[in-house]
Formats: sequence, structure tokens, C-alpha cells
Amino acid sequence: MTAGPGSLLPQLPTHWSVTPVRYASTCLDGKRVPLNIEERSTRRGDYPYWGANGVVDSIDEYLFDEPLVLLGEDGAPFFDKTKPVAFFVTGRVWVNNHIHVLRLTLRFDPRFIMHCLNAADYGPWIEGSTREKLTQDKMGSIPLPTPPLREQRAIADFLERETARIDTLVAAKERLLTILAEKRQALISRAVTKGLDPDVPTKDSGSAWFGSIPAHWEVRKLKWMCRRITDGSHYSPPTRDDGRPYVTVANVVDDRVDVEGAARIDDSDFATLERNGCRPSVGDVLFSKDGSVGKVAVVENDGFVILSSLARLSPTSATDSDYLAYFLKSKPGGDQVESHYAGAALRRITLDTIVDLLAVQPPLHEQHAIVAFIKAETAKLDAVRAAAEKTIGLLKERRAALIAAAVTGKVDVPLESGVESART
Repeated sequence: MTAGPGSLLPQLPTHWSVTPVRYASTCLDGKRVPLNIEERSTRRGDYPYWGANGVVDSIDEYLFDEPLVLLGEDGAPFFDKTKPVAFFVTGRVWVNNHIHVLRLTLRFDPRFIMHCLNAADYGPWIEGSTREKLTQDKMGSIPLPTPPLREQRAIADFLERETARIDTLVAAKERLLTILAEKRQALISRAVTKGLDPDVPTKDSGSAWFGSIPAHWEVRKLKWMCRRITDGSHYSPPTRDDGRPYVTVANVVDDRVDVEGAARIDDSDFATLERNGCRPSVGDVLFSKDGSVGKVAVVENDGFVILSSLARLSPTSATDSDYLAYFLKSKPGGDQVESHYAGAALRRITLDTIVDLLAVQPPLHEQHAIVAFIKAETAKLDAVRAAAEKTIGLLKERRAALIAAAVTGKVDVPLESGVESART
């Protein structure tokens, strides 16, 4: 084994060399053409339109038609080894200005180089503090492990087979996550519209959203189930490193408010927004109405103010906060919201629409029982989901480790009939 240059590469087999990217490829970035979403909307077609993280659209023309390696320039996950930053493409594609375009010389298998670049340490090469960027100059200096072409092909073939097996397992677990999410919503939807007693007398709700409901339940607009429905600040105060928390849609994560991750504002701005009704109370329900519409969380502490993208629903004494939150997450709740979207580029729903959304309201003691049931049943589903997510994470880590080992000569890869190998 021989060491790579400095600490940039681990030890390599003695017959391997090291080649900077600039000497292994021709950069075709000058041929890239970015198109904004409006331009692409008028040019729909069959050719993939590539950005920093993969295919983002398809259009009616192409810029390239040859084997290429695409490597993220900005906005790519350079420091997450479980996500690709480099891609091997063949055929006709259009590429925008957020991903580099590399034509490899004949000494290199582009599939092998793609794997090398996905295993590379980008620490010495990335610039920018707010948006990570890999410039052409820095990219050209990245060292590539360089075995003979025959070994590159053998390693690329090996990784194609082995990563395909891992990807199949990941896909199966991701399908399970989809099924669990659908089952979770179906469980919530049934509980908040049909109740827990399958033998209870029913009646027609009078609404296509709900169908039949228990005979003693009522269909009501949200404004009658809440004391107040308002939104947060329409003024965005300057943020600072310390101060009081200022919560936006981005801080509503997994049905809870991530106060720790929120931006901070000074005491004076906080007091102003508090006086303007932008500080929710414990038990209020937050509902995102702009951008990522439909996020829901029950307020568990009141030490923050909110932005206008969040609606604040303060339930009456006859409405359980958790029941209201579950209803908003149900399919009838979500379907109503979708039917009222205004704005094409940015999904949004107005307060005037929210107050008139229809919900099903059982007696308060039944709401409590429904909430307890949903929490118990979804906890079981969430445990299965957590296990599946952990497995997915481990599989992706294993995939990244396998690639890193193979492209540095630490995996015994057969060349022909198992007699020779790509490792010495």
C-alpha cells in the first residue's frame, strides 16, 4: 500500500496513482444553461433537467448527449456521505448552473470517478459560509485514486451490483414508511369522524367531507370551535444571536414546536409582537398556512412569538386542543385545505378560509377518549417507523462505507473469474 498525497487520501495499493480532477477530465461548465421555473413550464418535454441534487424537471431540448459525471457546485450535500453529490449520466440531458459537468479522459471509467467523488472529503475544497460552494478551481484540485482502467471497471461493476442490493433494501423500508404514514392518517381520520364505538347510531353529516357520523355529533365551522383564530406577525423583526424565540413554519417539526431551533429577536421587538397578539398560549393549536401548508402543533409552552405564516387557533372550553390538532391532520381536514389553495407558485391558505373549514365535534368527554386512543395507537406505529428509519440510516451508512473502501482499494474485487482481484 502507498499513501495518498498528504492526508487527503488514505493508503492506496502500491500500483495505484493519484490524479487531480483537472487532469482526469474536461470541464464543460461553459455549456450549461439555467432555466427558471417559468421558462421550464413552457418547455415541457422528455429530457431530464439536472440541478445540484439530481433531476428537477424535464424539458423539450437537451445540451449534452454523452457519458458524463455531474458534480454539485452549490447546494449539494457535500458533508453527508449518505447522499450523492456526483452522478453518472448517459444520453440526452440539460444541465443548469448549480452542478459541474465533467467529461472524463479515456484513462478513466466515469462510473468509478462518480463513486470516488461521492466518497471524497470536501472539507479542504468547499467555500462559502451561508451557501457551500465548490468552485471550478477547487474542484480541479480534488485528488482521485487512480488504479489501472481494468480495475476501475471491475470496481465500478462490483459497486453497481452491491449498491443495487442495498438500494433495494432501502426502497423496501421506505415503502414501509409510506404504508405506515397512510395507516396513521387513516386511523386518525376514522377516529375523528366516526368515533370509537362501531355500533353507535349514525346520521348523514350533510357534508361530502365526512359522510355519516355518530348521530349525537355536530358538524361545525372552526370559528365556532375556537375562541380566536389569528395569525402571527406580518412584520419580520431583525434576528440576532441571542434574545427571545421567534417561531416560523420551519420550526414546526414532527407535530411539535422546535423552540430551541428558532431565530431570536430582542426584548423590545418581542414585547411589541406580544402586544399584537403574536404570542400563543399553552393549549393553542398552530397551523401552517403558507409554504408548507398543513403542519400542526399544540403549544406546550408560551415563551415565543410567531410569524404570519402560522395561524393560531385558541380552542373553546368545549374543544380539546389535541382533538382539534388531530382533526386538522386528518384526511377530511387536509382535503378541505387542499381544495382552497390560493396561489400557484406558493401554496397558501388564508385566515378567512381557515375560520370556515368544517370539522366534526363530539362531546368533550369523547374527544378526550379519542385523543387517548389515537396517542396509544400511533405510538405503536411510530415505534415501527423509528425502527425502519434507523435501518435505513444504517443501510445508507453501510453503502457509503462500501464505496469508500472499494475506491481506495480496500475491498477484494475479482477481475476475471475470481482468479485476479483489484486489490493487492
